[in-house]
Amino acid sequence: MPLKFFLKLYARLTGLTVIVILLCLLLFWGINSVRLQSWQERFPAPVMHWLASVPAPRDHYPWLEALYDFDDVPLPMLSVGPVIRERLGYGQVVTLPTPVGPRVMMLDGQGGVLSLRLRDVYRDVSEVTALMVRQHLSDVLAADRDAVIKGLSAAFSVQLRAITEDGMLPEGSVLERAMERGIAFYREDNGDGRVLIRLRDGTLVQQRMAAPYSPWAWPVMLLLTLFIGSVLAGALYLLLRGVDQNLRSIESVAVRIARGDMAARVDAGDSTLVTRLALAFNSMAEHIQRLVGVQREMIHAVSHELRTPVARIRFGVQMIEDCDDPDALQKQLDGIDGDIQELDELIDEILTYARLEQGGPVFSLQEASVTELVRQVVDEQSMIHPGVAIESVIPEASESWALSDVEPRYLHRAIQNLVGNAARYAAGRVSIHCYCDEQTCRVDVEDDGPGIPESDWERVFTAFARLDDSRTRTSGGYGLGLSIVRRILFWHGGQAFVSRSSELGGARFSLVWPRRKPDGTRL
Repeated sequence: MPLKFFLKLYARLTGLTVIVILLCLLLFWGINSVRLQSWQERFPAPVMHWLASVPAPRDHYPWLEALYDFDDVPLPMLSVGPVIRERLGYGQVVTLPTPVGPRVMMLDGQGGVLSLRLRDVYRDVSEVTALMVRQHLSDVLAADRDAVIKGLSAAFSVQLRAITEDGMLPEGSVLERAMERGIAFYREDNGDGRVLIRLRDGTLVQQRMAAPYSPWAWPVMLLLTLFIGSVLAGALYLLLRGVDQNLRSIESVAVRIARGDMAARVDAGDSTLVTRLALAFNSMAEHIQRLVGVQREMIHAVSHELRTPVARIRFGVQMIEDCDDPDALQKQLDGIDGDIQELDELIDEILTYARLEQGGPVFSLQEASVTELVRQVVDEQSMIHPGVAIESVIPEASESWALSDVEPRYLHRAIQNLVGNAARYAAGRVSIHCYCDEQTCRVDVEDDGPGIPESDWERVFTAFARLDDSRTRTSGGYGLGLSIVRRILFWHGGQAFVSRSSELGGARFSLVWPRRKPDGTRL
């Protein structure tokens, strides 16, 4: 998979992750801001309701003003907004932030506003509650304390219980603070607040507070989980919708191709998820279109190529029926045998070309000497064309790099086709140059024939193509040899091309391919 795809995918995932994190942080902050404000008003509510129910709380609890800046002012004199005034008028507890800590306010029964300034809402409310409990319990008889404890527990929404066993006592430092001040606030291992209260007669009472405010409450985490899941589900939906649309476009193109529209192609677009699939599909469609075109061209060309030898065979058979001369009869038989040989060669060329064009044979590449293949072809073609001087030119430096990963049979066929063609069209000389180095091998086949016009250099590799000035029916060949050569070089990872010979003046056909295939790759 290309690096560009990974980079785009990484960028999109990173961007989505950053957006989700920012949205989660914003949502977390917004929800907890509301929750904290609500908790700061709900947690002190029992204490404020108690103070509002007590006549003259300033006189009843004189320590409030010194410790917690307790105040009681008329509502008209309070400098707050209309919303706060309205909430106070409904009897609600209101908490306002101040530079030194939250101020908790509530309207009393006489139209005044009671207010407490708290530095730590949880600790201060726990201690205010404990001081009030201590004052009330210290003023009642021991026999009535259980009933009073029960009533105070309900009024202040706390759990009060007298400590009757040593095992219920907290650590020594807490007990010491309780002895000095009368109360001692401490926390248990789970974070819940506790207050140890020492009454004036020495009785110890434990006050258990509700759990403190936590921004990580399970409703918040559930909401964040649902939010993240919704965002990811939405992103996945949008992603899959785009993929579905692209797959539908591929499906429609496949239907068009199935109906015969071979020119139909998929628009890859900018979608990184299906671009490679679209490119692979288009490559497959182009390959199918080329194969169908080759098949049609082959059927047309084969029917044309077969017509002449079949007509000659039919004519020869008719002549045999009316021939009484043994010599003439033998001549006709020899002609028929030649035509059958021509048909056999044509079928062999067609089958070889079809195998190479439709995906190629399964090459079993092996290490072989290119120079030995060249010398072998030179010896064979010299016997077939005795009137042409066929020579090989192999530099001594190439011998050390002659071993190459090739399929000897097919590479031999490619070189043989070029040398055979050159021998047919040469005036009298064919030269084969073989060059090998550490990376590549190259074979050039040159002749002193008429050559090939530059405008036809590419067309000569087209199947069943013949050039008027260099390829005629009398010169032999079926127009498949050079096509086979190009396909053989293609499956070796190389190229075949034609140019003009600067040395002999005719055509020069060149084969170039890598000496070694890449590791793990089948050429």
